[in-house]
Amino acid sequence: MTQPDEPVDDATTAAGGAGSQLDPTLAEDLLLLLFQPGTGTIAGENTLYYVLAAAVLADLALGERVATTTTRTGSVNVHAVAGRAPTDELLRRAWEYVADKPRGVQTVLPAVGPALREPVLERLLARGDIGQERRRVMGLFGTTALIDGGNGRRADLLGAVREVLVDGAEPTPRVATLAALIWASGALPQLDPEIPWTSAVIARAQELERGSWGAAAGAEAVTRTMNAIITSSVIVAIAAHPRT
Repeated sequence: MTQPDEPVDDATTAAGGAGSQLDPTLAEDLLLLLFQPGTGTIAGENTLYYVLAAAVLADLALGERVATTTTRTGSVNVHAVAGRAPTDELLRRAWEYVADKPRGVQTVLPAVGPALREPVLERLLARGDIGQERRRVMGLFGTTALIDGGNGRRADLLGAVREVLVDGAEPTPRVATLAALIWASGALPQLDPEIPWTSAVIARAQELERGSWGAAAGAEAVTRTMNAIITSSVIVAIAAHPRT
């Protein structure tokens, strides 16, 4: 197995303790947006691991820590960029997986995704983005429910995504990726009415899926292409997932 390179300085400086990193990862932002405060549930639970793994890969792509190569048969593989190992544990695990050898996105998603939900949720709880409260079912059985943390971060994220999808604002690469991944997850209708489920919103989301981020993102052409590959891979994986 390829030995990981020495980690470089990173905006997310934690080695992995819940809530200890300075900035949230893209997977944390995505899970927070998929959280439904009204019901205490997370949209798309059955295929959540595909989407969280895609968010981790997209985060690595935005940080220029992974890149793609095209094989002789025309398939696209993801490989780690030497010397660009992240220090954040969630990102580093995925980076190490493709540092071993280049792998197809459809291989990475099920390999990386299943272990992500709990640590990502723990970070959101530790930050206060999501809270917990004890409740009784039928007055007898105690249970713990997820609730809005009340710090406004979910509302801020949702507002940024809404500006892009509804108001047509030119997105930052990070917000463009978040919006594209929500679309790929199939959960966008569940954000209605905050983000109305309209034909115009659908068309805009599809543009972001294809990597059409706008003129300001022109410098990130390689990243846009890679994130379009990641997003389309999520759509294919979810479509092939057995219905339960």
